[in-house]
Amino acid sequence: MIKDIILHLERDSSRDTVRDFAASIAETFAAHLTGVIFNFATNIPAEAIDDLFAESEAEARGAIDRFELAMKRGGLSAESRLIFGTPKTFSEMARCFDLSIIMQSDDNDGINNSILIEAALLDSGRPLIVVPSIQQGGLKLDRIVCCWDGSHTAARAINDALPLLKKANAVELFIVKNEKAANEQVLRGTEISRHLARHDVKVEVETVPAADIDVANAILSHIADGPTSLLVMGGYGHSRLREFLFGGATRGMLSAMTVPVFMSH
Repeated sequence: MIKDIILHLERDSSRDTVRDFAASIAETFAAHLTGVIFNFATNIPAEAIDDLFAESEAEARGAIDRFELAMKRGGLSAESRLIFGTPKTFSEMARCFDLSIIMQSDDNDGINNSILIEAALLDSGRPLIVVPSIQQGGLKLDRIVCCWDGSHTAARAINDALPLLKKANAVELFIVKNEKAANEQVLRGTEISRHLARHDVKVEVETVPAADIDVANAILSHIADGPTSLLVMGGYGHSRLREFLFGGATRGMLSAMTVPVFMSH
């Protein structure tokens, strides 16, 4: 059950849709929502960034004020925190919550949340929802699409998403047929469908062929073909020279996503 949610607040009020999305999840599950915003640590000498830091803190406090007003208006159980730290700080905090929510990066506006998203996904041990910058409205559970390839990350994501799947009107198991999903049982979704049925989640299975390099495009194309409220998928990545690098499908989804994406690693 989802009872404790951490949300990364946005400084820009035009991106408060992520706040409203998080609030709708909190309302759906009667959960507590913690809004967090950071003045991130930097290697620049303090005397050189006093004005910049003051401006950043003012923006952060503005985001907190908007958050607290919205939570009071909605009558939700909520709290806010202004923290000095790094993306790693957020991922460490997220370990003590059921779910993290972060908004997608927006390259056009120079907003880059990718490092924060990677840290939360790969280092928190908890699931994450990335909300697209074009998101309109709160959580909808009309149709959830679950990506399945038999991997441990896909299994983790689907099981972490069970509270949402149980409330959905329809759940689809989407399988991209390629070398990674060559097992016939995986292609039919037999065992995972049985597992979900025991949790009172009935699924429809859809399989499409695609090359490994086209997995993200296959998923995006499938979502575009019909209304999808939420996409559930495993997040792939590894550490190299202390920097998180996502696998192709994950990177492709995060750059071109059009619906909220629930991810686990």
